[in-house]
Amino acid sequence: MAAVLQKFLKDSGLYVFTTRDFMSRVRGGHNFTLIRFGPEPVLSHSDIMDGIIAFDEDSLVLHSEKLKKDGFLLCDSQYKTEDDRAISLDMLSLAKQIGNARTIGSIATGVILKLFNLQLLNLEDTLRKHIKEQYLEENKKAILTGYNLVENRYTLPAHEAKSQIILSGNQALAFGAIAGGIRFYSAYPMSPSTTILEYLSSKSVDANIVVEQAEDEIAAINMAIGASFAGAPAMTGTSGGGFCLKVEALGLSGMAEIPLVVANIQRPGPATGLPTRTEQSDLKFVISASQGEFPRMVIALRNHSDAFYQTARAFYMAKKYQIPVIILSDQYLADSYASIEPYDMEKVKYIQDIHSKVEYNPLDGEYLRYKITEDGISPLLIPGKTKNFVTADSDEHTERGWITESADVRNQMMDKRFRKLIKLKEELQEPEYIGEDSFETLFLGWGSTYGPISEAVKCLNQESPGTYAALLFGDIYPLPEKLLKEKVSQAKQIINIEQNATGQLAELIREKTSIVCDDSLLKYDGRQISVDEIVSYIRKGVRP
Repeated sequence: MAAVLQKFLKDSGLYVFTTRDFMSRVRGGHNFTLIRFGPEPVLSHSDIMDGIIAFDEDSLVLHSEKLKKDGFLLCDSQYKTEDDRAISLDMLSLAKQIGNARTIGSIATGVILKLFNLQLLNLEDTLRKHIKEQYLEENKKAILTGYNLVENRYTLPAHEAKSQIILSGNQALAFGAIAGGIRFYSAYPMSPSTTILEYLSSKSVDANIVVEQAEDEIAAINMAIGASFAGAPAMTGTSGGGFCLKVEALGLSGMAEIPLVVANIQRPGPATGLPTRTEQSDLKFVISASQGEFPRMVIALRNHSDAFYQTARAFYMAKKYQIPVIILSDQYLADSYASIEPYDMEKVKYIQDIHSKVEYNPLDGEYLRYKITEDGISPLLIPGKTKNFVTADSDEHTERGWITESADVRNQMMDKRFRKLIKLKEELQEPEYIGEDSFETLFLGWGSTYGPISEAVKCLNQESPGTYAALLFGDIYPLPEKLLKEKVSQAKQIINIEQNATGQLAELIREKTSIVCDDSLLKYDGRQISVDEIVSYIRKGVRP
């Protein structure tokens, strides 16, 4: 039902944001979906509801306290309630008359569209995208039945039709990988990263990608490294527990200087943790994962647009600097859907545009895979596409790639690898600044807290104009420091907002810049922080 309803809302010219809350138990439990929509961009969910569609008694009991006083509670007449906000309809009986009790969801969809005075645009096309052909007519009839059950109750602000796309965070990531030039993806299924594997697999023929479901996480990353060594831009994806198994091979990518993109879609840990919940607790882990020291880049995805552009950029950066690039997302962003502006392909940097040192001319002399260069980036050839002998080694090595234990060569190679960071830091994207030029309280956040924090700044500044602002990090390691230091110098108070128990971004900032946050709003119960929680936290007195 949620997928169909959000499509109708999007086709009506409204912005939509949808997130699910579901149990990891085989026998289920109380699962629900939150859909938020309006004429202005919607960046996250809200805890305060205008309406509830209840298909069981649990929904009546568990969510009614969050319903606005002038809201509505749509339920079947079999569930008895004394709530005067209830709209009780014989939806189940009507669904059975249509011939399929499961069409109750389509009846409810029709009711919602009529309550908000929205037209049934592209009815058959929308249903066909989500419902099998044999059930098409009965669901069409169910939506029309629901639409005629009620009268219009709410009037939305005037809005124009927009050319939008609607997709999940993991779909956006997968699209970004395709735009970035991916040719090989390997993964072992692990929630909440599995939908990347599923989506890329569904597009593998059209996009000319080899997609491999590996037997385990170790095999998955080693396959990706092998594919990259052979010249195919490669990515592997997992969640935190799977990333644990990948870290030795991550070091191989660093030592052998083989470009690699690793997507870590975070969930709460340690161990199995909460498999279907969200958290941001892997930041410090991925920054230091694998033994030894080697350059890497860590990018946190902030929203559904960012997921596309940053994933495409990850492939570019991995190849340009011949390093592993780690993408951090989380269950909230991965599984949520949002309607956004179509992607602008002119903003994508393509790996085909990387020419420096990669297209090595054999006439220049002997091919040295790990040639010591001023910027640390060595010539990279593809085996089988050159007459030169192409090598890679997990041991410390000479410029040719031969194993060595020379102290001098070790120092030279370590210095060479880390010189890559000098140029890489020049390409770092500064955190996005939200707010006016003048402010008093500065919020710091990263990744999927982007939406809740952005909305909280807007909401709080309506009450106290010019008081609140935020820096929201995407590029997170190496840490971009310029804008951070500039804005911190203006702030009377700094508050970090994170989905972990220890304030990992705040600790990283303190380590790299000596900047100390004055307070922290940390949430780690597996549920995403909301704009309402941030606003409530500030209203309780945490202010300059």
